[in-house]
Amino acid sequence: MTSATLGTSGASRDSGAFRYGVFALLALAMAVTRINHFGLLPDASWAIFFVGGFYLRREWRWAFPLLMVEAVLVDYFVISGQGISFWEHYCVSAAYWFLVPSYFAMWYGGAWLATHYAGLNTRSLALAAAAFVVALSVCYLISNGSFYWLSASVPQPRSFPAWFKNLGDWYLPYLTSQGIYFGIAVALHVIAVQFTHTPAGLRARA
Repeated sequence: MTSATLGTSGASRDSGAFRYGVFALLALAMAVTRINHFGLLPDASWAIFFVGGFYLRREWRWAFPLLMVEAVLVDYFVISGQGISFWEHYCVSAAYWFLVPSYFAMWYGGAWLATHYAGLNTRSLALAAAAFVVALSVCYLISNGSFYWLSASVPQPRSFPAWFKNLGDWYLPYLTSQGIYFGIAVALHVIAVQFTHTPAGLRARA
């Protein structure tokens, strides 16, 4: 695909201003939502990495690591702020490092979508939804599986039937919360495309 812009008068997707602006918004969204994973405003990290992969596909060498560092720092300050040692927290174990491949699955899903996106149409929206669900499912499988099998917080004995039940118990809540954020991102994308009057929509860079 050829490089395209948000509009003839809009900021080019190839411009530094656009890239850094998107990154800043994603970093802000993570900082605001990750401080309380299960609060009224659920953690949006999974959706954030998917959106990052879509808009910042070529910038993954710096954008993905920086977002990962931010995620860990937020976790560290939230846990430390509770007077708990970071390494002794329920959620932190050897499985914690599997967040890297988990989140990269979301990033890769967004990047894959970017290479197949051809403007606002029914096919692109269906493709976006499918890519998001597949990426989230892989992310969920890695993060949930690593925690179940590696974390000392999970009581013994462990078994595949128990793990499958755990997978089923948490899958829909994660899909729902992250799906809402994904829907918001899609809506904002549609508004941006319509506002800038780009006939074919915002295309991914080659």
